[in-house]
Amino acid sequence: MTDQSPADTRDSSLAAQYEAYPYPERNPQDEAKRLLIGSPSHLREIDYWVFGAKRPQSQPLRALVAGCGTGDGAIMLATHLQRAGRPGEVVCVDRSQKALSIAQARAQARKLTNIRFIQGSLTELDTLDLGLFDYIDCCGVLHHLPDPDAALALLEKHLAPGGGMGLMVYAPYGRTGVYMVQDALEKIAPHSETPQARLDMARRVMRTLPATAWLRQNGNFGDHLSGGDAGLYDLLLNPRDRAYTVTAFLDFLDKAGLEPSCLMEPARYDPTLFLPDPRLRTRISHLPWQQQAAIAEDLAGNMATHVAYVVRKGARVTPPDPMDFSAVPIMREIPGIELAKQMRPDHTLPFAFGTLVVPIPLPPQMRGILPLIDGERTVGALAEAVAPRGISENKFRKVWAEGFTTLERLNRVLLRPPA
Repeated sequence: MTDQSPADTRDSSLAAQYEAYPYPERNPQDEAKRLLIGSPSHLREIDYWVFGAKRPQSQPLRALVAGCGTGDGAIMLATHLQRAGRPGEVVCVDRSQKALSIAQARAQARKLTNIRFIQGSLTELDTLDLGLFDYIDCCGVLHHLPDPDAALALLEKHLAPGGGMGLMVYAPYGRTGVYMVQDALEKIAPHSETPQARLDMARRVMRTLPATAWLRQNGNFGDHLSGGDAGLYDLLLNPRDRAYTVTAFLDFLDKAGLEPSCLMEPARYDPTLFLPDPRLRTRISHLPWQQQAAIAEDLAGNMATHVAYVVRKGARVTPPDPMDFSAVPIMREIPGIELAKQMRPDHTLPFAFGTLVVPIPLPPQMRGILPLIDGERTVGALAEAVAPRGISENKFRKVWAEGFTTLERLNRVLLRPPA
């Protein structure tokens, strides 16, 4: 028998990891208590950021979750579709039988009938003969593959005309300290050892990791460090783990013939939110948006991932005009009444971009408008509802233009697609 190549050894180690420690660690019984919400693959985000709030809800949505793991994104999307009575199917592919069994148990706990599971690798999609998909989720997978460029090109090949994807890749600066500890552990516990032996060594290191270690200073990974065996293993012992700056991520998309319809959240990539100096803001505003995004990443220093909705180049769908009185605004997740309560007396909304909290100014009148947004009232109906409060139509238009633009960029208020 010939020796395995380094790439093969890492691949077999990666496969062994997810059989031993499926990630993220989930208990199917918890489905009775809560639905885990995140990005990508929130249905309202897909409706808006991929399809521009123009794809009818009655049109079936065929979705692929490429590398579903224990099922967070897949369960969320299938639940959203089923709760809303919307037609569609979520196809989940993962090569880990252990992870798939957990995802299946979660789906069964929720009595989901619009989801199915296939054991296989996303790099073998052609042989699985699954056809084309309106939406493809690939969250936290591409950066673990030996050839991410080829994998993304393969996903693009399985995208239906007019479709889009939700992607997540690691970002370097917010993972400061992670790669240092990874390097040390690969020397102490090479990936050729069993997952159990490697995890034991990692736990021994973490018990006495020096206070000066950069990982100790990084507040991004409490969930991994306290998230059981699977979380610790995935963070510190994954045999293949690369990170992309936003510039590298955009280049990665470009090579596959894709472009972002949205970096999540859009405001996160605006450096002027935390640079109040007028001269700085003026200078930055004249730069291309890609450079502005890079500056935000460079200066914030805490971006541990990049989440994006992407479409084929030139295929981005422009959403309806939010100033059109027939448009229907909808809260992404947090009810408007709750979001209004989060506004401070100075009419700012504290918003957390990871570990960075930025006060976002809003028009004072948004405190009264937000509770009226229910996914049914049109913009015109909102204007009528606040008129008795002394807000004229002209005033409403100014308030709504500023308020919607701000909250859209925070991914908090979107527009509903047609029935």
